Amino acid sequence: MELKEICHVAIYPPVGIARIGNSPEHFLAAEQPNVSVVPEGGYKDGKGRIKKEVARFRVYAFDHSGDVIGEITASEGTIEWRAAVANLKPAWYEFNNALDLGKKYAIPSIRRNSDVVGGYREQLAIKPSPKSISGKNICDQEHNFDDGKFYGTNVDLGHLQTDDAGRLLFFPGDGDAQSHDNLPITTFANNNGWHDDTCDGVIRATVKIGDKTFEAKPSMVAVTPPNFGQGLYGVVTMNDVVQNLFINEMGYPNPSADGVEFWRDIYPIFERMTNTQWVNEGFYQLFGKNSPSDFTNPKVVAVLKEPTEANKMHRERVFEWFRDPASTKPEPTKVPPFYGDGFGNYTDISLDDLPITATQYDRLLQWRDGDFTTGERTSPKPFEELSAAAQINALEQAGLEDCLGGPFHPGIELTWTMRIKKMWKTPYRLNVVAEGDEIQLDFGDMLTPEIALSENGPLSVNGPGSLTRWMGVPWQTDESSCLSGYTVSNYLPLPSFWAARVPNQVFAEEGYARIQAEHVNIAQRLKHLDFRQDWLRDIEADHLQRLQNMVDEWHQLGIVTKQEKPILNNEEGYLPEASWVEMGRNFADGEIDATFIQVLYAEGDKESVVKTQEIDQVSENTRKLFVGSLSEAADKVVEINADKPKSTRKRRTMRRDER
Repeated sequence: MELKEICHVAIYPPVGIARIGNSPEHFLAAEQPNVSVVPEGGYKDGKGRIKKEVARFRVYAFDHSGDVIGEITASEGTIEWRAAVANLKPAWYEFNNALDLGKKYAIPSIRRNSDVVGGYREQLAIKPSPKSISGKNICDQEHNFDDGKFYGTNVDLGHLQTDDAGRLLFFPGDGDAQSHDNLPITTFANNNGWHDDTCDGVIRATVKIGDKTFEAKPSMVAVTPPNFGQGLYGVVTMNDVVQNLFINEMGYPNPSADGVEFWRDIYPIFERMTNTQWVNEGFYQLFGKNSPSDFTNPKVVAVLKEPTEANKMHRERVFEWFRDPASTKPEPTKVPPFYGDGFGNYTDISLDDLPITATQYDRLLQWRDGDFTTGERTSPKPFEELSAAAQINALEQAGLEDCLGGPFHPGIELTWTMRIKKMWKTPYRLNVVAEGDEIQLDFGDMLTPEIALSENGPLSVNGPGSLTRWMGVPWQTDESSCLSGYTVSNYLPLPSFWAARVPNQVFAEEGYARIQAEHVNIAQRLKHLDFRQDWLRDIEADHLQRLQNMVDEWHQLGIVTKQEKPILNNEEGYLPEASWVEMGRNFADGEIDATFIQVLYAEGDKESVVKTQEIDQVSENTRKLFVGSLSEAADKVVEINADKPKSTRKRRTMRRDER
């Protein structure tokens, strides 16, 4: 690029998402929407630890017309990166519910750790020193955010590196959560005396090319909990939420302005409803494989994708199933079957249920009326093959597409504040403080909706710690509280909270192995497909103990990932060609699962029974019966149990007096 063409430079993504992990290994966050990054060897390392998801930041140059010219790397100039992050959760206000729900429903909040007053509250704010970094492949201890303190104890919030082109890499923390003075867990979101190592902050860059120096438009990074549903997306994503705001209030060009396209605008809503089957049993029953409303079934798609009058009745039927976001009445029979922002505080109001956004609903309305085209179903190109304009468009959306867009109670990654206009300088780029300035933490003894939404309130400017301070502390307690099916008399375990990131019921690895057993009849294989297990089954206990178990053992939970091994004897198509399977669960305590052995025995799979000499409980006759060659499935069972690190807690067994 010609130096004289450059007018200004900007950092992308404008909002980057990194995710904590307790492994030293990492992988890069997706840089295109709806593209899942699969690290080599999976999402856990060889010791069963969760790999960190690292946010990468780039600098792009723009001309005097505002058009993007291209990316600037260390080959074109010198880039000095600067980052300042913080974790302000313990020093902020409690979360009760979203403060933009209106005066009637929003609940004011007192301070967290309200017994700590005056200047002593500074010890609640984890604010490490800002860091700067420049050059290619820089990786050293000088760029660690490890000198911020909580009650005088250092907390590590991550570190910076650069890649081989001088781009910035933000590495998150390990997922640690600790209590000061060993205070107990007491609630889902507001545990006094506790902290975690999520954080957020501002990313800046100074670019020198020749004799010119440019200060880049800054971006922000948010460090969030892990993604336990890799490759799955919310029916409403955070990108849907913010794009709805940008289109309706900030002049952002609607991608559907020239017409709704089925594959681009409509099918993703349907596909994500169906794919939630892998993390919630109710979704599986309603929209999953072999359901009459499987939106990925080619026969169903063939009817829904064509704007013909003959298909209108089918489009109308589907449209009427969706909840109207403008409705003020409760509509629990509508979809998507997720809890809403008001659930837990109120009943029998529209806020109990999550609607799609107004923009999504308007597109569905046009689709219902036949005012759409089918469009083309395309596969994403490699990022490097995109034009510069397409690259920055992808970077704007990718991280937020991977975050949930509700319910905000408060949520998993980011929360309701992202849908407030004053948070944003321009579409996708947040208002940020001047470098060196801190954000305000004291808005009085009570944070009311009026204060929160006021002109100079906490949403008027962003800085280190401003995004994640609204979230639960520690993050593990919220994730293990907000599950599915709180009305126990419901036929299905619905509604759900955050299934695409915090699974409810999952398809276990053992079941996936059995649907591939070609000698087992289709009815039995379908039983395995239909059998879903609770994701939190290994840490299940009474409410508060489950929350504590999640703090201690979150990294041992399985991660639901896409598996595509060929399925034999599937001529009728009853078994899925691709499944999202719970992988990497490592709560094994050294024992073989006897019930799985019983399954193998019942199915007559002699060669798949595990090495009997390692099972003390089996009889001599059984040993003789099953001695012989072992199939891969059997070896897999043994290998899994041999390789998994032992849990710090034995599998819970019910005592006689507890029955």
